[in-house]
Amino acid sequence: MNKNFSFIILTFNEEIHLPRLLNSIKDLNAATFILDSGSTDNTLAIARNFGAEHKTNSFINHPKQWDFALKNFNINTPWTIGLDADQVITPELFKQLNGFNDEKHLDINGIFFNRKNYFQGKWIRYGGYYPLYLLKMFRTGIGFSDLSENMDHRFITPGKTVTWKSGHILEENLKENDLSFWLAKHKKYSDLIAEEEIERSYKFRQQTLKANLFGNPNEQKAWMKKIWWKLPLGLRPYLYYSYRMILQLGILDGNTGRRFHYLQGLWFRRLVDKKIKILKSRREGK
Repeated sequence: MNKNFSFIILTFNEEIHLPRLLNSIKDLNAATFILDSGSTDNTLAIARNFGAEHKTNSFINHPKQWDFALKNFNINTPWTIGLDADQVITPELFKQLNGFNDEKHLDINGIFFNRKNYFQGKWIRYGGYYPLYLLKMFRTGIGFSDLSENMDHRFITPGKTVTWKSGHILEENLKENDLSFWLAKHKKYSDLIAEEEIERSYKFRQQTLKANLFGNPNEQKAWMKKIWWKLPLGLRPYLYYSYRMILQLGILDGNTGRRFHYLQGLWFRRLVDKKIKILKSRREGK
């Protein structure tokens, strides 16, 4: 059994994705823990077939689900790797993990992986989507789930981190080949984000991370969000979409990629802002 790290995976009706992920990591011989949120398909049977330990917890949002997972699985390795069910690791990343030795990384608490995101079979290369570094590997008991947001999940770890630029996580949700699935999911997400931003406007929420344009990838993103929250509602989706399509070259992503940038960068952001305005009106009694 791998003595350096273990995997935790979140699932919900992932029979289409889970075998793909588990096959990509099985030869690392690492303990695997799956937190499910009530699957009604063959997800848990697949988990058992691969020898993974699993628990079930009702889903509220991704940050809280990850928080539960980190606190309720007995991880005995010095490192934990958190993955989503619709991700896989590439052979290059597999090689890096296979050669990983904790004794050579004693001064490090976290490792950022590079992600490639796919939408309906298309790699989203531009529009700020690549390279995109995610903290996915962290010291057990030191890394934690950031609960300051409802939707945009991240792991945080104090101390020194490094970024692995070679090797990738590939992320592709095959359910999103049905656009109605994507739309329904993001309508739910828009509710969570609107509620969060209302709470933030009343100082009920504060950023966990220190915003730093020159810091690690998480701190850079915190800096960008600090600006985002100050931009005018209704205008900021158009500013963001223009920035993404022109300055970040999203227009080069082809028809499928441009459709993705429109949906995720404009349609979704407009929906969030509309819901924020509705919630504000209700609070103000208008």
